[in-house]
Amino acid sequence: MFEIAEPEERELLEAELESARKRVDELYRETLFTMKNADAPAIVMVKPGAGGTEAQDWAEILFRMYTRWAERNGFKVEILDVQPGTQAGIAAAEFIIRGERAYGMMAPEHGVHRLVRVSPFDSNNRRHTSFASVDVVAEVPEEQIDIQIPDSDIRVDVYRSQGAGGQGVNTTDSAVRVTHLPTGLIVAIQVTRSQIKNREMAMQILKQRLYDIEVKKREEEEAKARGEQKKIEWGSQIRSYVLDKQYVKDHRTGVMRHDSANILDGDLEEFMWAGLEWMAGKRTAEESDDE
Repeated sequence: MFEIAEPEERELLEAELESARKRVDELYRETLFTMKNADAPAIVMVKPGAGGTEAQDWAEILFRMYTRWAERNGFKVEILDVQPGTQAGIAAAEFIIRGERAYGMMAPEHGVHRLVRVSPFDSNNRRHTSFASVDVVAEVPEEQIDIQIPDSDIRVDVYRSQGAGGQGVNTTDSAVRVTHLPTGLIVAIQVTRSQIKNREMAMQILKQRLYDIEVKKREEEEAKARGEQKKIEWGSQIRSYVLDKQYVKDHRTGVMRHDSANILDGDLEEFMWAGLEWMAGKRTAEESDDE
């Protein structure tokens, strides 16, 4: 139609064509949400790897990056627990991102994130490599979770809330840490001033994490039974942030950008959509040597 149209008609057709392109892109992106519970809220935990202050600072940078991404895209962030680091950064942070396709968008971020930079904590200005893990699970309705946790399988510790939390947050031992002894999973909650409510919430999050483990185990067994060579487990190191050279590279998808400051401020859409393509089996990246 565009080829045979009169000149005055082409402007209208160009607008229609652009609209159709956008709609096709939207429909294509809908096909990428192949995971279960894509519409659910995302429960996210960020933890530093070995490396002390350097790694704890990196974990805090990642924590801020995801909260900034959520804010930029109209998602709500509910902070469950933030444990401050020994000198700087954080020892752990757990939070829930709520909004349309929150889990679907955050799912590709699950894995180990690697930082390379000239350390601000090194008086000799040496380059350091640090790691932090990002764990993402879906918050599914409680009625879907058929998991019973015997009291003998958990240890409950109470302690004084730390960090930002409003007036009076540090006055009582209301924070709760629940350890699941068979798996070693730990959930810490200091959202409210009520120890009872924090414990209830911690048990709910623990059930969500145990449910996620069972779902992944079942998917892996089903894939093996069908003879499928399917990527059930995500790679241990998914992305590198090399700040002294100002680039960020995703090792699964090959996406590489040279505006690290924008990325750390929450500009993650390109990485997320590429990660969803990778998860759906529609994108691969050739192996390459990195620093």
